[in-house]
Amino acid sequence: MRIVEFAGLGPCPFAGMLLADMGADVIVVERAAGGGAGLERIATDRNKRSVVLDLKQAEGLAAAWRLVESADALIEGFRPGVMERLGLGPEEALRRRPRLVYGRVTGWGQDGPLAQAAGHDLNYVALTGALSLSRRDEAAPVIPPTLIGDMAGGAMFLAFGVVCALLEAQRSGRGQVVDAAMVDGVAALAALVRHMRGSPWWPEEPRHNVLLGSAPFYEVYECGDGQFVTLGAIEPPFYAELLRRLGLHDEDPAHQHEHARWPALKARIAAVLKTQPRAHWCALLEGSDACFAPVLDLDEAAAHPHHAARGTYVRVGGEVQPAPAPRLSRTPARAPGAAPRRGEHTEALLRELGYGVEDVARLRAAGACG
Repeated sequence: MRIVEFAGLGPCPFAGMLLADMGADVIVVERAAGGGAGLERIATDRNKRSVVLDLKQAEGLAAAWRLVESADALIEGFRPGVMERLGLGPEEALRRRPRLVYGRVTGWGQDGPLAQAAGHDLNYVALTGALSLSRRDEAAPVIPPTLIGDMAGGAMFLAFGVVCALLEAQRSGRGQVVDAAMVDGVAALAALVRHMRGSPWWPEEPRHNVLLGSAPFYEVYECGDGQFVTLGAIEPPFYAELLRRLGLHDEDPAHQHEHARWPALKARIAAVLKTQPRAHWCALLEGSDACFAPVLDLDEAAAHPHHAARGTYVRVGGEVQPAPAPRLSRTPARAPGAAPRRGEHTEALLRELGYGVEDVARLRAAGACG
């Protein structure tokens, strides 16, 4: 599959990386004058090819159209209307290439009252109600890393939608537009929590909500060296195992869900964990059914024995990056390669599209490509 990605930031390049990791020929169309954050080589460009075209010049736009007409899918992450103003909108694209899948990712979607408004990850997570789920007691909701809206709600749903449309196009011979809005994706991610509301797993009273850190057995705790660990022993056998390993033999596991006991037991567990450094608790609890994991920074995570055994992280050009996921048994993802330099493949790609040596030289001299 050939995927043409119009260079941008955040979700669209990440979706392109997912597709490239799995073997798609992803070609990034870079702006002639650069732009964005000015990042020449970033992790999300791995396994892609790069072409620089000036879309404001007729010959640069013509080359872009020739590239699109050779593609199975196009992905872009601009505000609604930008691609149309560039002369590369979906209506014309599907007229020229009827089986093209045209993937679009935005924060608010292609239509609706907020479609043209600026926004960022935090705003999209807030509008779906998902941010409210991170609130403890009377404190403000906790700001999540910029992963929930951009990458989970945006990039992952864009990639999923593009693959769905590509599969359908193989049967029908017809392409379509994929409208991946981050607010739609985050709303979908919260489906299970919406279903659980009012149940014992997600009570209306936050103080009784296990998954919001109210319970002593599902919480982040500080250790004696200032490092942190997590406990997640929700199921009764796992909770009993946790109490045993922490030496709390006088605590009856049968009282696990008696809310009145939670504050005192949480304070007691916190005091126990503060008596030793994180390494002690890792040695005692990691790998057991106590549902334990240390809170690692990014460098520590890359070096952890479990990740090392699975090859969860790889080194690409001297940089540690996550390995492609998920893992396929018969057709594994390609090994990550270094991101291309801007325009590294311009001449080769133009030649693939039928431009001769003199044509490429003329386009370069005119500034239509770089």
